[in-house]
Amino acid sequence: MDVILLERVENLGQMGEVVKVRAGYARNFLLPKKKALRATKENLSHFETRRAQLEAANLKRREEAQSVAAKMEGLAVVAVRQAGESGHLYGSVSPKDVADAVTAAGFTVERAQVLIAQPIKTLGLHTVRVALHPEVAVTVTVNVAQSTEEAAAQARAAAPAPAAVEPAAEADEAAPEA
Repeated sequence: MDVILLERVENLGQMGEVVKVRAGYARNFLLPKKKALRATKENLSHFETRRAQLEAANLKRREEAQSVAAKMEGLAVVAVRQAGESGHLYGSVSPKDVADAVTAAGFTVERAQVLIAQPIKTLGLHTVRVALHPEVAVTVTVNVAQSTEEAAAQARAAAPAPAAVEPAAEADEAAPEA
């Protein structure tokens, strides 16, 4: 089935492109979410008349998402979970859990915006992508620990100590070669 994209869809195409997709994907996802129109002559002409409006609205949403992304840069959230002695969680940290933690940190994020590549099933620090807009994504660090004290210790251990590294590097440079 051919559809006209009304916004950028990751791994599919840009706004205004006519792409061929499977009928179920179009019927169950793209069309109900208003991300695409069927590629008919009427819809093509309708899209061309509305193209400037759609591009302006998309530009405004992207700029808003970029400003929020700048504020979210470097955000770290904590997820407290029970785990076994080997560090494997009883369950996993879901996109809903990450979305709730980011929302608690002061940013409005929905579950569908959290893109977890692989399930989070171990303790430690994990990076997760949050798509604020189809063209704007930010990475958030999820600190999975058994308690808030353990999470603070993990965060301190992961933070590099640049002051300790720099003087040693300068001393090596200053030493004469033999």
